[in-house]
Amino acid sequence: MSASDVRLTPRLLRAARAMVGWQQLDVANASGVPKPTISAFELKPETGKLTTMNNRALVEAFEQAGLEFIPENGGGEGVRFRMRKDGTRDEH
Repeated sequence: MSASDVRLTPRLLRAARAMVGWQQLDVANASGVPKPTISAFELKPETGKLTTMNNRALVEAFEQAGLEFIPENGGGEGVRFRMRKDGTRDEH
């Protein structure tokens, strides 16, 4: 899945942030998305949306941190640690 295919929800953003152990300021620093934007988005209902540019920047920052986003394919969307070539999880 590419960064342009992933549409973050507030819950998915919070989950990704928790997995890598980042505070909102860490996400802002890694993505270039302002912290107030991240804070406001996390408080929105699950139907909340980000601009395409901010969504892509956030997804790319989490992918650089070793996560991959899972599409909704009957089991629901999600996020997990990416597998390394040696078969281990890319946990930070």
